[in-house]
Amino acid sequence: MYLPAISELEPIARAAGEAIMAIYSQPFAVEYKQDESPLTAADQGAHEVIVQALASLTPDIPVLSEESDAGIMQARLGWSRYWLVDPLDGTKEFVSRNGEFTVNIALIEEGRPLWGLVYAPVLDKLWYGGAGLGAWRVDESGAAAIQTRPHAEGQTWKVVGSRNHLSQATLDYLARFGDMDRGEIALVSMGSSLKFCIIAEGGAELYPRLAPTCEWDTAAAQAVLEGAGGAVTQLDGEPLRYNKPDILNPWFVARA
Repeated sequence: MYLPAISELEPIARAAGEAIMAIYSQPFAVEYKQDESPLTAADQGAHEVIVQALASLTPDIPVLSEESDAGIMQARLGWSRYWLVDPLDGTKEFVSRNGEFTVNIALIEEGRPLWGLVYAPVLDKLWYGGAGLGAWRVDESGAAAIQTRPHAEGQTWKVVGSRNHLSQATLDYLARFGDMDRGEIALVSMGSSLKFCIIAEGGAELYPRLAPTCEWDTAAAQAVLEGAGGAVTQLDGEPLRYNKPDILNPWFVARA
């Protein structure tokens, strides 16, 4: 079974980050897709960097990116192993210039994320790992192993939520864990796959997502979180799976 080496994938993620930051540092145009999600030259530039680099690194493993064309979207249904990429997760954060966006690269094997990498260019932090493999954060201090910190009975729940998609259904779900007004839940809103990474490194315990996401939004960060000892499940407790006929994820909960 092929497993990526971080020495192979980190340069690819950082090159994509450089392509993103080249656009981020200057005025840029924003277009909108059919689903009304934003698209910038940074999304396309990072996509091209990653797809070309992965094709060179592993020519026998196909690549599905959020920016892939319809032909690849159809062909992926016959794949058992492939790279799943979100070249710029958090385009709304990119457009608002709050720095909370990421580059995401995952290796999918038989419907599960085997290995994943998340890189935040503005923060210059990178997380990687996979279930049974461990998980690490790379920053200015170097690489350090990370691990989740599950909720302790009687303590305030530390919850991360979406800055742009905190739905009423999510708030209703959180009510089963406590009352925010009484301080039983501390909710921090942030964008992109950073939410999974915060849980993976022990900074939060729960991320319920009862709003739409696509498979490329979650795969890499799910692998990191699972490597750190956490889990990502549907509301029925089943693991979040990949390469479904519908690229949309069901509602899910990520937890320490």
